[in-house]
Amino acid sequence: MSAGTAERYRRFAEIEARGYSPRYEAWCTAISEDPAVLALLDTLPPPRRQPNLFLGAARFLSVPLGDYEDFRSFVLEQWDSIEEIMLHRSTQTNEAGRCAVLLPSLAAISAHEGRPLALIEAGASAGACLYPDRYAYAYSPGPELRPPGVSAVPVISCSVSGDVPFPASLPEVLWRAGVDLNPLDAGDDDDARWLEALVWPEHHFRAERLRAALEVVRADPPTLVRGDLNEQLLPLIDQAPPEAVVVVFHSAVLAYLDRAGRDRFRDTMLGLVSDRTRPVHWLSHEGYGTLTGVTGSPAQEPEERDGRFLLQHNGHAIARTGPHGQSIEWL
Repeated sequence: MSAGTAERYRRFAEIEARGYSPRYEAWCTAISEDPAVLALLDTLPPPRRQPNLFLGAARFLSVPLGDYEDFRSFVLEQWDSIEEIMLHRSTQTNEAGRCAVLLPSLAAISAHEGRPLALIEAGASAGACLYPDRYAYAYSPGPELRPPGVSAVPVISCSVSGDVPFPASLPEVLWRAGVDLNPLDAGDDDDARWLEALVWPEHHFRAERLRAALEVVRADPPTLVRGDLNEQLLPLIDQAPPEAVVVVFHSAVLAYLDRAGRDRFRDTMLGLVSDRTRPVHWLSHEGYGTLTGVTGSPAQEPEERDGRFLLQHNGHAIARTGPHGQSIEWL
């Protein structure tokens, strides 16, 4: 088991953290070579050995942000507490920055259908990604977009390549809802602290943006339903206002489902988008290879294994993106 866990942490260091979090790259490289720490991780069920979950649990307990030896000593001393968090919490990164890569498609869908949006997020966490109309955006190169008449809003920066179809203004969102196995409460101090612990240590701008986004959520809470996305999705769609176009979206969620669950979700969504009884659109923002059995997905070439995500609209690939919304390359 340790060999598999070691490879998992080595890949995280090389593919996800490299060039984005020097601290996590160094720590995870060292973890992959540390028999004592690997042995502790291997006492957990395989889904609970996830690097982001382990690092978030240590951060939640205020691990020193020093070198690996400091981290290792803390883990060995605090393992019982870390283990408790890893068994009962989940990686629920609620990155509002992802709205930057979703926004062009959301605006285009609204314009095409001639209707405001009803947003449903699968794996909504605390719901921060359900407010693309409440944030400001700075695309580079590209426009700056801001909600009219509002000044104090989180600003999301995103680097751009390709012919991204930028909207002239933010779309109208009429209704917003989400489903999660364990929805988080933006107004709960522990939940907010857990979300901040999941932000990578060098990313102070993301932590500040998270705090600002949670303020937006607290001011106008969405409908958040506890349960399995495959069980709760259709009832949520039925609740959406009939005058709105429904957009079901998700980001970094399907990897937490088993293959049967992913296939069931994919088949449900493909059925919904092909049935024009009611307009439903589907935006998938996931790592390469997570979503299979859909058309228009480019093969993952070796040079593309760089940690970027694939954005798909109704099963067709439209962009490569930074996993936290930091970049978008239109295909």
